[in-house]
Amino acid sequence: MGDISSGAGEDQKATKLPIPGKRNILITSALPYVNDVPHIGNIIGGVLSADVFARYCRLRGYNAIYVCGTDEYGAATETKALEENCTPKEICDKYHEIHRDVYEWFNISFDEFGRTSSPQHTEVCQAIFKKLQENNWLFENTVGQLYCDTCSKFLAERHVEGTWPTPELIHPIYVCKVCKTRPRIRDTDHLFLELPLLEEGLKQRCITRDLKWGVPVPSDKFKEKVIYVCFDAPIGYVSITKCYTPEWEKWWKNPENVELYQFVGKDSVPFHTVLFPSTLIGTGENWTMMKTVSVTECLNYETGKFSKSKGIGIYGNDTKDTNIPVEVWRYYLLTNRPEVSDTLFTWADFKAKLNSELLNNLGNFIKRVLSFIAKDSGLGYGSIIPDAPDAESHLLTKALGDKIGDYVDEYVEAMEKVKLKQGLKLAMSISGEGNAYLQESRFWKLYTEDPPSCSIVMRTSVGIVYLLACLLEPFMPSFSIEVLKQLNLPLQLSLSDDKGDIKKAKTPWEFIPVGHKIGTPAPLFKELNDEEVEFFRSKFAGSQANS
Repeated sequence: MGDISSGAGEDQKATKLPIPGKRNILITSALPYVNDVPHIGNIIGGVLSADVFARYCRLRGYNAIYVCGTDEYGAATETKALEENCTPKEICDKYHEIHRDVYEWFNISFDEFGRTSSPQHTEVCQAIFKKLQENNWLFENTVGQLYCDTCSKFLAERHVEGTWPTPELIHPIYVCKVCKTRPRIRDTDHLFLELPLLEEGLKQRCITRDLKWGVPVPSDKFKEKVIYVCFDAPIGYVSITKCYTPEWEKWWKNPENVELYQFVGKDSVPFHTVLFPSTLIGTGENWTMMKTVSVTECLNYETGKFSKSKGIGIYGNDTKDTNIPVEVWRYYLLTNRPEVSDTLFTWADFKAKLNSELLNNLGNFIKRVLSFIAKDSGLGYGSIIPDAPDAESHLLTKALGDKIGDYVDEYVEAMEKVKLKQGLKLAMSISGEGNAYLQESRFWKLYTEDPPSCSIVMRTSVGIVYLLACLLEPFMPSFSIEVLKQLNLPLQLSLSDDKGDIKKAKTPWEFIPVGHKIGTPAPLFKELNDEEVEFFRSKFAGSQANS
């Protein structure tokens, strides 16, 4: 288990650099694309999962930073700007703030949340590009590309619309999205990354594009082109770290002392496991390379996929509007995290998990314990933690302590392996054990029939409440803040000693000192009823609602 000591209460605003002798962990999540509002599937697939691990690392006392930001360049942004009749920069400014607000509401604890349109990003990206060029990993080739004579520009896939060949048609029929005229095929020169020479069995990859909105190619011949967004986006992790600290190389060029954990959706795997590492290798420099990648499948919504245009599904700004607390959203998304296969959001399941797991299990246990301790002397303990002498000789309590010690060890093992769903399940199992312990002890009878045993049960139970607040903090930080407020205690649990080894388990009755006065108990969760569920299901069903 763990000892109560400083660990999670450090000032996250202070700039952190790798510390010799400590475990230094660099955490990233796939940069969300800037041209739309993220839906809950996007959120669990990236920033929320990485946030849980970052918070866990801080609980362990590791020296960890978590960087992310918006991916802002490329054809998709240009297309969105055309749709909204504004500039690409205006699109990026607008949606960057929307993303920032959504993640702030979800309590995502970035050390730095940046953007790829920053000057630092251009500097880092172009420097890497030049290194690849110097090391002869780039070569030129000519390709045919759709060109619109009316608009006088090459067209990315997103800038054309048309029909694929049918039995009646030999060639597809394409038109420019802007002017609706037929484009023609025109030759254009591009630069390719020689992946086959860097890694066996790979194909060459074009890393330039005929666009205006992007990192300019640092070459006189290709100065009218930009670097391909899928090449520059992962470099955003580096440039955002540079925005965080001018000493960014201590994180990114320090493989002996820094572990890199990356959180991505399955669609991003090739870029993070092939293109980005190959790019870093090609520079010939000593980069910090990925240690672990945590990949999520897709979270789908009710009977289909999310669709902003059709109003189907829940988007980041919708969650706040439901008035369902953020800790409930975080809990549900994390219990439903698509770790090995696609999962499904349904309102029926959302209601069931809130009412049975959060309200009746976790909330009920904490309410029973704190309410009983808070009762006036003669009925309870007047909010004062009682002494619990000879707790180890109390058989029911000793058995519980052993069981909880095992659960905490399993929790740590799961979290170290980034099995977040399992870690959450194990923490919640401790709450289930607490409820069973209360029932079996019959504490309400012990209060008058065996006061010393009742004191043992209640001091042990309130220790479990504290432990739950600590172990669940990575998953539901706002819940933990409220529980600790009711306990009148700070969050200061470290599960490691100075060397990073798991400490000898402390028993639950030792977590909170005798004589400590708790705060005021209050309900932690509110039931969701059938009428509310039907309202939300209809509201977010879009065109499905009338089908």
